[in-house]
Amino acid sequence: MSKAVSAPTLGRVQDKPFHVGELVEVNCDHNVEGERVHGWLQGVVVQAEEKMLAIQFREDVYLTDGWMVPDRVLWCRQDSDSIRPNARRRASRVRVRRG
Repeated sequence: MSKAVSAPTLGRVQDKPFHVGELVEVNCDHNVEGERVHGWLQGVVVQAEEKMLAIQFREDVYLTDGWMVPDRVLWCRQDSDSIRPNARRRASRVRVRRG
């Protein structure tokens, strides 16, 4: 009698908490009325990988060492405490009226 051999058990693949197109808030350095502040700023997820997210903002954002991010795209870990879902889950699409 042969013993049944099972396939190796793979770790459960967790669903990514954030997806491309979602609105999120990131606790980061940015400008408010000409003053540099540290607080929550709304952005949109433009790339979502297994562990990392790329979030794009409309305002200038800064790295922790003070450098401005030139393309306004900040990378964060998916599980970071500095990122949270926004009340609106998807970015609205801009409609162009043609006359």
